[in-house]
Amino acid sequence: MRSTIKIIRYIVGILFIFSGLVKANDPLGLAYKMQEFFEVWAQSGFLPGLMHGLSDYALAFSLIMITFEIVAGVAVLVGWRMKLISWLLLILILFFTFLTAYAYLSGKFRSCGCFGDCIPITPGVSFLKDVILTVLILVIFMYRKKIKTATAPFISVSIIVISTLAAVWFQWYVLKHLPVADCLPFKKGKSIPEGMKIPEGAVPDSMVVTFVYQKNGETVEFTADSFPDDFDEELYKFDKRYDKLVRKGNAEPLIKDFLLTTLSGTDTTDAILQNGSLVGLLFVKDKLPEGSWREELKTLYNSLTQKNIPLYIVSNNVDEVAPHFIDMPGAGMLRCDVVPIKTAARANPTFYLLHNGTILNKWSYADLDDARDALSQLP
Repeated sequence: MRSTIKIIRYIVGILFIFSGLVKANDPLGLAYKMQEFFEVWAQSGFLPGLMHGLSDYALAFSLIMITFEIVAGVAVLVGWRMKLISWLLLILILFFTFLTAYAYLSGKFRSCGCFGDCIPITPGVSFLKDVILTVLILVIFMYRKKIKTATAPFISVSIIVISTLAAVWFQWYVLKHLPVADCLPFKKGKSIPEGMKIPEGAVPDSMVVTFVYQKNGETVEFTADSFPDDFDEELYKFDKRYDKLVRKGNAEPLIKDFLLTTLSGTDTTDAILQNGSLVGLLFVKDKLPEGSWREELKTLYNSLTQKNIPLYIVSNNVDEVAPHFIDMPGAGMLRCDVVPIKTAARANPTFYLLHNGTILNKWSYADLDDARDALSQLP
């Protein structure tokens, strides 16, 4: 039995570390997924005030959950303080199972975000995974008093502390410098126009047209393929028709709602993405943060001007952002919905260099000096 417990510990520990590291690569992605859950619950009428309030702390919840997931996995492998860790693991996995069960049964989510955007899995698979993990963790919980660490207490504590610091540092790094592994639709080398198209082989929604008629004071419904044999316009009085979803498809583009408009409301998306020359886009979400990076941006803007590369500021909050760029008179201001900006700019702001809609490279606000160096290499 001891060998079985050890194998279970290794499985649970490695899965928790792996899951945590995948999410740690993009903690904002998990935060946005949490906000999606809070929004759905609020719309369903479940404590809407609280749900909207919790959305403001989604990133903090994400950072804490990811850190704990990694550290808990390490603790299970080491066997450190299993009486406490087993309780915490059980609570966490029950919470995860509830979320994935809700995502699966409600049908309102295409993914629960369990392994981030790098490994998208359906809510059904996520729920099954959590059910299996719950069983494994229950075994660990039952035998928690018999699990002892094989290392000295000082070494065990040191491993836990180092794991915690490493998890926190890694998340701080990617929040500042963009994810190390970019698994998003706006990845370097990807074409934005291609991402806006429905993928080949995608299955569209299967709809059926249903007619509603009144017959002798009763409501009768039937489809175009099942008209009643006694159908007659004098006997059946048309009421209405509606489209009924028979099977949900997957015919959705990777990049949705990416629409660039001028301040006057003119759609300029194609003009930007199909420009045969180089184009610079600076994505700004909500508002422009303070910091020394602004001086780097001015230097970058000068480099772009020297290379005759236009710069456009893309924001969901142009009125708030525009006054900060009065010293860059050649930069254009464009509006865009916040959802694609959240996907495109995991750091706020993020600079893109495009050619014909293809992302040549992108840099966070903290790496604008690298963007300037890359521009200097251009002819």
